[in-house]
Amino acid sequence: MQTGTGNSDPLLEPGEALDRLAAWKGRVDQLAVSTKSMSDQLAQLRVTAADDTKTVQVTVDAQGALVDIRFGRRIQQIEPDAVARTVMSTIRLARQQIAERAENIISETVGTDSAAGRAIAERVVHRLQDQRTGEDSDG
Repeated sequence: MQTGTGNSDPLLEPGEALDRLAAWKGRVDQLAVSTKSMSDQLAQLRVTAADDTKTVQVTVDAQGALVDIRFGRRIQQIEPDAVARTVMSTIRLARQQIAERAENIISETVGTDSAAGRAIAERVVHRLQDQRTGEDSDG
């Protein structure tokens, strides 16, 4: 049994309720700043990868979309099927690297300890894995 001698529920104490509300607002504001930073960094994210022989070099964006491809001089001496396989494997490598970088950005900004951070990281990785799987089945 509670009495009116200071043992009341802290949620009902106006001062403590305002403090809790201010702390919650601070966390929400920080999450908004972190999310904006993450979004800005992901929007600018690009990864360039090359095969071991530097015959093929590709650049992908944060969505895993191919934004550039370059070929070395040696390309003219390689069978077209081998070139195609090299292009596809280099794109997969770039997408793997972009997924790792995106995960790092998410971890450093919003963190993966929050439900939002975990959900964003899972969505990014899942999308890039789906693209790699789709290309494997096409080839």
